[in-house]
Amino acid sequence: MADRAEPSPSALPASAAPASAALASAALAPAAPVTTTARDRIDPAALPWADALAASFPDLGRTVTRADEARRILAAAPRPAAAPPRVGATRDRTVPGPPGAPPVPVRIYLPDPQRWPGPRPTVVFCHGGGWVLCDLDTHDTTARHLVRAAGAAVVSVDYRRAPEHRFPAAAEDAHAALCWAGGHLDELGGDPGALVVAGDSSGGNLAAASLLLARERGGPAVALQVLVYPALDAAQDRASYRSAAEGCFLTAAHMRWFWEQYLGPGGDGRHPLASPLRADLTGMPPAHLVVAGCDPLRDEGRAYHRRLVRAGIRSVLDSHPGMFHGFLGLAGVLPQACEALARLGGAISSTLTNGKTFGEAGGDAGYFPESPLE
Repeated sequence: MADRAEPSPSALPASAAPASAALASAALAPAAPVTTTARDRIDPAALPWADALAASFPDLGRTVTRADEARRILAAAPRPAAAPPRVGATRDRTVPGPPGAPPVPVRIYLPDPQRWPGPRPTVVFCHGGGWVLCDLDTHDTTARHLVRAAGAAVVSVDYRRAPEHRFPAAAEDAHAALCWAGGHLDELGGDPGALVVAGDSSGGNLAAASLLLARERGGPAVALQVLVYPALDAAQDRASYRSAAEGCFLTAAHMRWFWEQYLGPGGDGRHPLASPLRADLTGMPPAHLVVAGCDPLRDEGRAYHRRLVRAGIRSVLDSHPGMFHGFLGLAGVLPQACEALARLGGAISSTLTNGKTFGEAGGDAGYFPESPLE
């Protein structure tokens, strides 16, 4: 059978010729880049956890606008059935609050004395929750993981929450707890050169603010700040707020609502205690920062790290490109969370021999190089 000749463009109907030319042009043109979102970059093993957390989390700033309703929704969310990590002892108590304010409830965790006889690091930990949600119980497992990862005593702080108590009440409570811990290191089995502040998310904000207050008010001296995906700038204008605005558990809308509750009408988000990223960081202690690549707050943690380094302060940025905000709470199931916790614990435990307080030089033990930027 003879081969059938393909029609030339000139032989095509007039109506088809433009379409044929367009197809030929499209075939020669470079392919359009594939657009990916922050959600697309979440590690496949972590994505179901991010979705599960999002499904039980209140739709803040949209269908849920009241703090009491948000707390009810969160309290009704399923809790892990597994037994909490074992520590040596726990005790609830109160410590003196700021002048004119009520006492601050804290929960003290001590490590197994057989494994960690002391002296040990002492960590003052502020939980996350956007200054509005969460408490000692929601972060009980995280505090226990800190004890075990670092062999440390942990003082978990139940600071006053917004909107009932707006800025700077929570920051003042965090500093009051830090002062109490610094004055009771003997009782906690703590090394006097290994006092640490730590916090996740809004708790990272409060940990940094407590350091600014300690610098302003003459102490106590702190060896290390550990900030886990911290919220450090009320401006909320960095690129990660746009690239990870949706689909990664914590959203940009959530953060807008949280800041509104914390600052209140007319609140000054530029104040250094509200936005530590805007503060003069001279004389701050070394830092260990953990950031998640798929998180609206990612760029604030990076920027804080860069500012510390420019100020001559040793800072470690432990970056996890495929993780989402809150991933450290899954240390029992996500390998990346286990790795981050181990590094964090190593940094805390290194303060026993290489502690650095305000204005002093420190060693490099526990240093973990910055991961490449996503």
